Order: sequence, then structure tokens, then C-alpha cells
Amino acid sequence: MQSLTNRSKQVVKQELTFAEKIYLPAILNGMKITLRHFFKKKATISYPEVKRDFAPVYRGQHVLKRDENGAERCTACGLCALSCPAEAITMVAAERNKGEEKLYREEKYASTYEINMLRCIFCGLCEEACPKEAIFLTDRIVATSLNRSEMIYGKDKLVEGVNERIDISDRQTSEVIEFKRIRIFSITNCNCWN
Repeated sequence: MQSLTNRSKQVVKQELTFAEKIYLPAILNGMKITLRHFFKKKATISYPEVKRDFAPVYRGQHVLKRDENGAERCTACGLCALSCPAEAITMVAAERNKGEEKLYREEKYASTYEINMLRCIFCGLCEEACPKEAIFLTDRIVATSLNRSEMIYGKDKLVEGVNERIDISDRQTSEVIEFKRIRIFSITNCNCWN
């Protein structure tokens, strides 16, 4: 058979020397590498005792916000579920009954709102898609579990308490607020449907 190139090389089996047969140079070289790494600063931390600082743009556990009167902001429009690339968000819409004006801001609300944390990729697209600014990703770490059903977060874990507000001001910089204001203004003044 003819070779494709003219760069052929003859391979010759070489006998190992005595030092190579007893693997002493290889062992010493490995010990040298081990000792060099032994005295370097460790990259790991002892997590429960030492907490690492997160970047201000870190995206953690979701929260469904309430307005200043304590009513839920979510109107079950479904834009967060549509924008989710992992299809982790599911919701069921319901009509508000008389006497529930203090509980829900609009006539329509999410009676069931669930996020499958095993599927969520924490991209923040749900936060960007929400026109009512109802869902945000906080700097809290999502707790782990050995049970899959515990990783589906419902409204009991997502909605902030009436008296317990969750601070999201680190992620809401002035640039982000200005960007959202301009984007909402351009969407509402768009003549796309004429």
C-alpha cells in the first residue's frame, strides 16, 4: 500500500535502560510535582464555615414579589414560562373573587405557580420577560435535596412574605432600571400592529 505522504518514519523498538525498568525517574518526577502542589495555596474552602463572596449579578433562588400594598404582582400572563428555555416554569391562571383585592393586584392571578429547580438553568430570561416585575432571581442559594418532588418550588417557597421583603437591590442597578424603562417604553409605543 502506498503512503499518502512521503514523510514515513521507521519505528524501532528500543530497549529500556535499567533506571527506566525500575521506574525510579518516573516516581521521582511524580513526587516532585506532588511536593510542588503541596505547598501552594488551596483553591477549595470549607463551605459551611467559610462563605465565598458572590458577584452582585449572581442569580440564585427565584422570588415572586409583592407590591407595596402586599398584593402579589404576578398576573399569570405566562411570558416567563414562554421565555424559559428549559421549560421549567408552569402555572395555572385563575380569576380573582370578590374580597380578594388585597391578595392579588389584577383580576387574573396565578393560582398555581411552580418552578422545577432541577430543570432551571438560572439564565434570568423569566425575570426579563415579566412585564409586571413579579419574578426575580435573588442571591440566595437553592437548597439541595435527595427527593425530586422537593425540588419543585411552588408558591409556598417562591412568594415573599407580606412582612418579610426580599432585597433585590444589588441586581437592580441604575443601568438595569434604565434599560427596562427604555425597553418598556419602546414596546408600548411600537406601531408594530398597524
